[in-house]
Amino acid sequence: MAALRLLSCLARPPGLRCSLLCQARAARVPEAALCASPQHRERPCPWLPRARRPLSTLSAEGLVRAAPASLQPYLRLMRLDKPIGTWLLYLPCTWSIGLAAEPGCLPSWYTLLLFGTGAILMRGAGCTINDMWDQDYDKKVTRTACRPLAAGKISTFQSLVFLGGQLSLALCILLCLNYYSIVLGAASLSLVVTYPLMKRITYWPQLVLGLTFNWGALLGWSAIKGSCDWSVCLPLYFSGVLWTLIYDTIYAHQDKKDDVAIGVKSTALRFNENTKLWLGGFSALMLSGLAVTGMNCDQTLPYYAAVVAVGTHLAQQIYTLDIHNPEDCWKKFSSNRTVGLLLFVGIVLGSLQKKKNPEETRKPPDSS
Repeated sequence: MAALRLLSCLARPPGLRCSLLCQARAARVPEAALCASPQHRERPCPWLPRARRPLSTLSAEGLVRAAPASLQPYLRLMRLDKPIGTWLLYLPCTWSIGLAAEPGCLPSWYTLLLFGTGAILMRGAGCTINDMWDQDYDKKVTRTACRPLAAGKISTFQSLVFLGGQLSLALCILLCLNYYSIVLGAASLSLVVTYPLMKRITYWPQLVLGLTFNWGALLGWSAIKGSCDWSVCLPLYFSGVLWTLIYDTIYAHQDKKDDVAIGVKSTALRFNENTKLWLGGFSALMLSGLAVTGMNCDQTLPYYAAVVAVGTHLAQQIYTLDIHNPEDCWKKFSSNRTVGLLLFVGIVLGSLQKKKNPEETRKPPDSS
């Protein structure tokens, strides 16, 4: 019987046979006995190259997992595995860039790409700063305990060096803009650094996050036009801040039990069972701000149709929200990328429908 098992073992593929031989030598037991042991049949031989498991989907999480193990903690520190935050930072920039486009023209793809790269870097820098401030708190919260700093996968000094690299690259992006925009962009750094501290001293840290995350609503316009038209930029910025209050309050409901236990504040705790009422009020004010923005820059029907679609999406989001279900809170929070994209598409289509300035179209050709 042992001879039959040995022959069966030798008839198996070389990689599997190698695995069994490795384990037989390590454990000093007969090879035939190992062949008969089913729990040892799938372990790879340490000196043979391991086949990489194919990624089921081309997702951000999959790409991070496919990266070298030494890089993964840094990629997770800047949340490359969770791109929703980058989208929420980037989308207000796209609104502003789209609104600043010339009538009848598409927004500048170069500027959109520049701001997209900047959003990845600045969101990563913001997350790094947040985790450096909060690493002791993160250890006590179930959802955040596995973050690289809280889990001890990288040190505070390594995070600081990495932060310096991200900010240096972000500065290179900023220096591609005009002088007005460089000063305006640099002014946002104080908000980026201080936001993580707000949850310790106020129930409104989401408001400070809104002021930080929507700075691109000012910067995008100035990057195109050379300065801000405050009649357009301020109501757009105001609307973006209210939007952040909506989605980040929903997000904060995931951690409210842990927040109470460790003494951290949030609008989720401030509003509690009245959350939907507050979110409804923020939505109404946000839509009003977007309407004023559209009127002040002569937007057309597609823009206002998009504003209506945004309002419908927010109403459905808030009506069906279960603030006591963390999974539902995450789902509703993540759906806000759709809100931002709807508005961007409306801005682009609305700008394309605008008529070009008659003075420019009637301008005689240069005789030279």
